[in-house]
Amino acid sequence: MEYTAIHQEEQRATNLNFSKFYFFVFFGIGSLFPLLSLYLKDVVGLSGSQIGIIMSISPVVMIVVQPIWGVLSDITQKPSFLLSAAILLTAIFGIIYSFINSYYWIVVMAILLAIVQSAVIPLSDSIAVNYVQKTKGQYGSLRLWGAVGFAVAVQIVGWLSDQISLSVIFYVFSIALLVSCLFAWQLPKENQSMKISLRKGLKELINVPRYFVFLFISFLVLGPLLANNIYFGILIAEVGGGLTGIGLAFLLAAGSEAPFMKVASIWINKLGMINILILATVVAAIRWFLYFIEPPISIIYLSTIAQGLSFGLFMPAAIQYVRDLAPIKVGATAISLYSAIGNGLGNWFCTFVGGLILEGFSVLYVYLFFGAMTLLGLFVLIWFKFTNKEAAM
Repeated sequence: MEYTAIHQEEQRATNLNFSKFYFFVFFGIGSLFPLLSLYLKDVVGLSGSQIGIIMSISPVVMIVVQPIWGVLSDITQKPSFLLSAAILLTAIFGIIYSFINSYYWIVVMAILLAIVQSAVIPLSDSIAVNYVQKTKGQYGSLRLWGAVGFAVAVQIVGWLSDQISLSVIFYVFSIALLVSCLFAWQLPKENQSMKISLRKGLKELINVPRYFVFLFISFLVLGPLLANNIYFGILIAEVGGGLTGIGLAFLLAAGSEAPFMKVASIWINKLGMINILILATVVAAIRWFLYFIEPPISIIYLSTIAQGLSFGLFMPAAIQYVRDLAPIKVGATAISLYSAIGNGLGNWFCTFVGGLILEGFSVLYVYLFFGAMTLLGLFVLIWFKFTNKEAAM
């Protein structure tokens, strides 16, 4: 009984540590990236095409670098050390970023920032998923604090930017990451001592064809969900909202993710993982097509709950599904590759094509494109469900 009580106390402490970590990591992300394009435009004075190139750098870098971070984690079996080092470097580069005004040096800094930042989410997700599988916990209950941190940051830093200057986004970003680094160092360590090469890791994954089909689905669905962070503010501005309206919209959208992440595991157990992924994809597609018809701003605010139903359910379900599909010894590699395709390639593709559509037409047609991609992802998911009996469980 005494051992059980001690074990439960340790588990509660670890859960709290995960919650603090995710809160401060996403507080930092929410401090910087929703307002970065505005900073580059109003403070640095870059053109639209220059801003588009800079904002597309991170997803492109993720495609190449994230799988490498995953392989390093699988080889060294020191994910918390790699994660802490990556966060520390990200915080340092964030401060340096604020002192640069030259376009070409900003491109260099954006590349360096993307290289180290691309390790943060896949490594922490890999640690968290591995932990909840061992403890029979719920990944969504840990990850939801990231959504809370992002939502709080957007509102607070938006206000600070109005009161001080847009440069404050870099300092809050770096401070929040430094705080998160304290908790990252205390995250659980992997117990397995397995050595694996990139070639062997990919060979293991190639033997699971369903994994690569799911990567394509993630590309189609996650791409628009993530690229929306770039264009959502433009949509709000076009329908009559200002900086305050943009901050409120991001607060509502990000805040809606937390309760759905909380119940994600319960819904997965009741409805099945693939059914939850289908539900999230349907809701996302409806949202994008709704924005195409240019609804009133009040309707857009109400529709932000769809962010929770779509991203708040799709993300934890997808992470768990990838972990279930992949062999245990290449778990971090599998999650990093999944993140590179969805968060990297999908995000870059939708951001890049969305920019071309925005320049040639309007932001409304960007969301038509998002809707079409997500609808294709839905069709593939339905096919995936009915052609893979095991995957449909």
